[in-house]
Amino acid sequence: MTFDVGQHSRKLSKLIELDTPCVTVTLLDIRGSAPQIKGAKALITANGLEWGTVGGGKIEAAAIDYAKEALQTHRGTTCNLVTWNLQTDIGMTCGGEVKLFFEIHNKGVWNIAVFGAGHVAQALIPMLVKLHCRVTCVDSRHEWLQKLPDHPKLEKTAPEHPSSVVQQFPANTFFVLIGKGHATDVPVLLEILSTRNAPYIGVIGSNRKAKVLKRELETLGISPEKQQSFVCPIGLPLGNNTPTEISFSIIAQLIQCRDEAGILEHKSKSF
Repeated sequence: MTFDVGQHSRKLSKLIELDTPCVTVTLLDIRGSAPQIKGAKALITANGLEWGTVGGGKIEAAAIDYAKEALQTHRGTTCNLVTWNLQTDIGMTCGGEVKLFFEIHNKGVWNIAVFGAGHVAQALIPMLVKLHCRVTCVDSRHEWLQKLPDHPKLEKTAPEHPSSVVQQFPANTFFVLIGKGHATDVPVLLEILSTRNAPYIGVIGSNRKAKVLKRELETLGISPEKQQSFVCPIGLPLGNNTPTEISFSIIAQLIQCRDEAGILEHKSKSF
């Protein structure tokens, strides 16, 4: 079997561009029988084999399992060299060894859930997808979701009741509540505070709205401690009230909280 080094490079570059954690596996050496040549490569993501092959069968299955586990436990770009005995480590009947080199590209995944697809979201989301993050926009209004530009980092979903999807998001998801009004935001906020410990929950509105929200949440059984875990007004206190400048203030606050929470690896900046 042969493989295309150029195609591997293009596939890997695309995955990195889209912030998709992945592992390159290279078959370095074979002692015994293996259905691939030295130097063969495969690309593996959390969903399994993305491209290429290091031989198929039990060898490849073991490599995929190893790569998936590495994506769960490693951050940043790291490398592992493993040598497996074909009988004792992989369970093959033939004897011999295989040596594999794993290059793990995993800066971590920053998930952001935006509830609301209105005017602020229309300005915010095209800027968010330029960052190293994955965005889900939730709104029951299909017509507003359709106005958002399609992007590989953006998922759009239109449940009848937006609060019903809160528990579907991964741990460490950041929640941005910029719905069409108080009645839309409260059920989502209540579900988040009742079921999750999110690193960031921001709600659009004024200081007056924040007081009203806390009074309402108290009547619904949310403790004072939990009430302190959301930010309202959302964003850093800068700029004006246009959708664009509100979006900049939200993004600044999201990045600030992301770095404090250590969601992604980042280098300290010096100016």
